[in-house]
Amino acid sequence: MSNNLFGKTGSLSRFIFRLDRIRILIWVIALSFFTIIVPTSFTELYGSQQERDGMAQTMANPAMTAMVGPANLDNYTLGVMTAHQMLLMTAAVVGLMSILLVTRHTRADEEDGRLEIVRSLAIGRLSYLNATLLVISFTCIALTLINGFGLYALGIESMDLEGSLLYGTALGATGLFFAGVTAVFSQLFDSSRGTIGSSIAFLLLAYLLRAITDVTNEAFSWISPLAWVSKAAVYDANNWGPILLLMGASIALFGVANYLNAIRDLGQGFLPSRPGKKYASRFLQSPIGLALRLQRAGIISWAIGMFVLGASYGSVLGDLDSFFADNSAMVELMHLEEGESMLERFLPMLMIVIALFATIPPVMAMNKLRGEEKKERIVHIVSRAVSRTTLLGSYLLIAVVNGFVMIFLAALGLWSAGNTVVEGGLSAELIFGNALSYYPAILVMIGLAVFLIGRIPKFTNFIWAYVLYTFIVLYLGGIFQFSDWLGNLSPFGHIPQTPMEEFTIWPLLVLTVIAVVLAVIGFFGFRRRDIEG
Repeated sequence: MSNNLFGKTGSLSRFIFRLDRIRILIWVIALSFFTIIVPTSFTELYGSQQERDGMAQTMANPAMTAMVGPANLDNYTLGVMTAHQMLLMTAAVVGLMSILLVTRHTRADEEDGRLEIVRSLAIGRLSYLNATLLVISFTCIALTLINGFGLYALGIESMDLEGSLLYGTALGATGLFFAGVTAVFSQLFDSSRGTIGSSIAFLLLAYLLRAITDVTNEAFSWISPLAWVSKAAVYDANNWGPILLLMGASIALFGVANYLNAIRDLGQGFLPSRPGKKYASRFLQSPIGLALRLQRAGIISWAIGMFVLGASYGSVLGDLDSFFADNSAMVELMHLEEGESMLERFLPMLMIVIALFATIPPVMAMNKLRGEEKKERIVHIVSRAVSRTTLLGSYLLIAVVNGFVMIFLAALGLWSAGNTVVEGGLSAELIFGNALSYYPAILVMIGLAVFLIGRIPKFTNFIWAYVLYTFIVLYLGGIFQFSDWLGNLSPFGHIPQTPMEEFTIWPLLVLTVIAVVLAVIGFFGFRRRDIEG
């Protein structure tokens, strides 16, 4: 081994980039395309200042502030509108990109034994970690430049060069920050599961803290790094300070990760897994028991997160009606009918966001089977007296129950917090009915995951692109005025938007049948195809 701690870092960086070049290219192109196309759409949809002021009034409420952050609504230019409605959400996705890419080449490679082989060569002790951080740094720089100059190249009057570069730098700095967070967690935990789980939990916690503090007391929002993105006031005041702070914190996290990596043993973590029992219980010896044990920490973390997410949105519902009580222009703009409350108008939007978040953990639970297969662990299970149907059915059962628990806990958090702040209380039937009506759509996503695992396992990750598509066309559909058929391509687009629309059970029954059909086809495919390993 080289005596130089950083020996061959450049060569390893080129190696890592070659492994992930397609993955990185897809991330950069998707994020950049999505960023640059938004202001172009806004130019067509909100061409006059009067139309933009109308949108500003729509955004001027606690629920929307909790979702996308604060902004200067008195100067709602196309640039401010773009930054307000898109920057924070895009930054969160960039953070997710960094989490996945850094985990893949730190703890995951170490857990699977690949890093031990690489470390047996003449490289430095810290080379592989820094090669990973170097690749993600160049990826974030590419995001910064492409998005910054791309937005400026649109030639929109309110989107000057400084603001555009600040927008791109905010995205890049967020990516660097969460790369540092993940690098530190990869030293603390001894598994990729723990690293990803803790890093995503940190991302969600940062978002929730920002949402709560932006509504209650904006001065306290400095405790969330995602709030620093909003405080940059892109295309308005153009404050570089919060973004420089984000970059400084990233450098500090890189340093901490290097220090921890230098003093720990390969394959170990500072927070090692607790040793299990000497003899496994009968439940743990079953396929479903083993699958549940492997996912226990993630399920518990997501369950807590979903309840907190619902509660954070519920805590701002009490301000909606009072906020718009004396604003007749806003009532007219929102097309409120007599007797209809602002809560009823915003509830469907909140439910779409909550339902999409609730879809992530059950799909992850289902895809865990594919992950175990790629690590050649399934072959050891099916070589025993365990049928493939039983194995796949175990993961499916966990995913189905997982989906119900997540959407129920989110609704419980929304109702319990909202019930204390809304005058007269919240209707439990309204909240839980709205939430659980999305459960068949979640089942379709789970069924699609089973279908992909059983029939075309190499495209299992396509499900995440479908979830992202659903988010774009449904959450942003109202802003971009997408055609209805785009939303109908997602199962979530067929859920009745009660109380704004009349509830009907037929779409829910059809979605359930589709979910069952997809799962059955996946089962037949899984029974017949070859198992990797």
